[in-house]
Amino acid sequence: MAERLKRSGLIGELSAEFVGTMILILFGVGVVAQVVAGGALTTPPGGLGNHDSIAWAWGIGVTMGVYVAARLSGAHLNPAVTVTLAAFKGFPWRKVAPYVVAQTLGAFVAALIVRWNYTEALAKADPGHTLKTQFVFSTLPANGNPNLPVHEWGAFRDQVIGTAILLLLILAITDLLNTPPGANLAPFIIGLVVVAIGMAWGTLAGYAINPARDFGPRLASFITGYGSAWRDQYGNLYFWVPIIGPLVGGLLGGAMYKLFIGRFLPTAEPEPPGRVPSPEA
Repeated sequence: MAERLKRSGLIGELSAEFVGTMILILFGVGVVAQVVAGGALTTPPGGLGNHDSIAWAWGIGVTMGVYVAARLSGAHLNPAVTVTLAAFKGFPWRKVAPYVVAQTLGAFVAALIVRWNYTEALAKADPGHTLKTQFVFSTLPANGNPNLPVHEWGAFRDQVIGTAILLLLILAITDLLNTPPGANLAPFIIGLVVVAIGMAWGTLAGYAINPARDFGPRLASFITGYGSAWRDQYGNLYFWVPIIGPLVGGLLGGAMYKLFIGRFLPTAEPEPPGRVPSPEA
């Protein structure tokens, strides 16, 4: 097995990142398409889910994507994760750009599949392909709601905070020197983290917390008829917010984990007596 993994090399890692991110987006963008476009056509409207179903499907998508890709690539599925692991956990910087490209391509292809599959529903719910259904694919400040006066910098703040939480918790969950989940449950726990972020931090910017998750589908929607994809409901260029905000937030979360937790953890040496059960116990 080790020899086969070695032979797969970077190509195998990128393949895993591509497919894992594609699985994530198929669930995530797919559920938003169902709730927004399909739900707009039910009687009464809104009969195919709500914010909670969106949060759960995104979390499940993360879990499934991680299980698909983890063995080959570590299942980053998110440029903010890749950059943070390079900065704080020794991931090779030379692999950062290829990983980001593979993740973004996976998100792009998945969004094209969702766009194709929901063609009729999107056309019926929003014939002009406007911001009404644009946020099926990419995020907007306040999810496009003009009654909540959030603009670019408010959304940027939100993305920094949300991604900092995500990366701090990912580092805690996956740190073998901490108390990581057993029985290969880390992907499930990370999925729950995404569900919780969606439920607690989804109002102001749609909790992209992942540059590939936003840019790939945004590009897919733009080339398939959503001419306003790069702007928000106020007409301002917005696409940069869910790219730069998560990258900054990821580094902040990584720094917080290292500063407040990581540097105080025991080394990989055997624990002193009484800290863990002895082999004979």
